[in-house]
Amino acid sequence: MDMRDRVNTALKDAMKSKEPDRLSTLRLINAAIKDKDIALRGSADEEGGVSNDDVLAILGRMVKQRQESARAYEEGGRLELAEKELSEIKVIEEFLPKQLTEEEAEAAVTEAIAEVGATSIRDMGKVMAVLKGKFTGRMDFGKAGPMVKGRLG
Repeated sequence: MDMRDRVNTALKDAMKSKEPDRLSTLRLINAAIKDKDIALRGSADEEGGVSNDDVLAILGRMVKQRQESARAYEEGGRLELAEKELSEIKVIEEFLPKQLTEEEAEAAVTEAIAEVGATSIRDMGKVMAVLKGKFTGRMDFGKAGPMVKGRLG
């Protein structure tokens, strides 16, 4: 089952079981996917609309946005809003593959560096491209970048 179908099935289940918070988060996910569909219209990438990798990237961005918002709300003393953001993260993460552990991420970086034969910081883009190709949705690239830079720099 592709990602879009999984989200739609979960949306229907949330409607049937009357879970308003979960339902609103699932609707946000659906809206983000449809926005990407619309953005792809008329471009060369359009073939089948949004791919599963695109959906994973969208979900990853949504999680990151909510983490930043929750942090800002906590710093501002708005704990009820921070709690809402954190509950949305839990719903979104149901659709993401299991995240790599720190050790697995280190091993993936080492493997990607060896795969492209990277020797200097100028090869960082190639290494990151390999990582994004293999680990979209499973790796935090904000942490992977400094890891790669540390190894190559």
